[in-house]
Amino acid sequence: MSDLVTGDAVVLGLRPARLPSRALAICLDALVYGAGYLLVSIGIVFATASLDDAAQAAVSVGMFLLVLVGVPIAVETLTHGRSLGKLALGLRVVREDGGPIRFRHALVRGAMGVVELLITFGSVACIASLVSSRGRRLGDVFAGTLVVRERVPGVRVMPVPPPPPWLAGRFTGLDLSAVPDGLWLTIRQYLTRMNQLDPHTGAAMAAKLADEVVARTGTPPPAGVPAAAFLMAIVHERQSRDAARAFRAAPRPAAYGAQAAAAPVPYGAQAAPGPVPYGAMPAVPAPVVTAPVVAPVVHPAVVAPAQGFPVEPPRGGSGFAPPA
Repeated sequence: MSDLVTGDAVVLGLRPARLPSRALAICLDALVYGAGYLLVSIGIVFATASLDDAAQAAVSVGMFLLVLVGVPIAVETLTHGRSLGKLALGLRVVREDGGPIRFRHALVRGAMGVVELLITFGSVACIASLVSSRGRRLGDVFAGTLVVRERVPGVRVMPVPPPPPWLAGRFTGLDLSAVPDGLWLTIRQYLTRMNQLDPHTGAAMAAKLADEVVARTGTPPPAGVPAAAFLMAIVHERQSRDAARAFRAAPRPAAYGAQAAAAPVPYGAQAAPGPVPYGAMPAVPAPVVTAPVVAPVVHPAVVAPAQGFPVEPPRGGSGFAPPA
């Protein structure tokens, strides 16, 4: 899906890094890690001089795995896919949907890098990168990652436009686990560049992408929602879930004497009275003041019709009709 081409010859996808730039970045990283491994080895030799051969071999294997395997995994995890060599050449490791990598992605890449880069001296990685259309090695294939170029001249990264306000929070219960990363990448690239497309072509592409999302989620499309707005709301919902998982924190206890925030009251329901804080006087309802009842003044000339007297209207009226 990341190779989708529109009618305007616009390719929706990130610019992948090719073999020469990736090889140069790996060489720079190898020089740094090799120098660190050499310094640590010298220190370990002096520190383990009194041990036997088996203990020295065990320490050497552990140091090899720690420096040449563990350190690259830690660096990619902490820098979100930008090692020293990649940072120098403007490269970065991202997920297939364009998001930052995590520890599991770096772990798979590092484990496969032992076979691709260290044992075979990079020959397997070179062959896999040449065969792949996006320059991916086996570690990228198994981890679901992609090495892209960050420093692209003349290209400004546009954020995904927000959904309409009336769609905010409408798809909170939608299951998005079956949507692949390649489809997410295509949707994000379409939304950031949909204003550059022909209106007819953009509408057709939005409908096609929305149909694929609906087919993956197994939920019928919402009635009356445009395809582009539906895609914006879906991407916003996925970003909200990723942010909630990344920045999830335990709720802090309320301060002493502070009143907890009340839950929203549905329309038409009456809110329950909250607890009275310590030291505060309970609210006393204001007394209801009623006006004294004044007996109406009856004109002497006005007599009830039941007694047989004529009824005369009051004289000197103001001319306004009495209230009904």
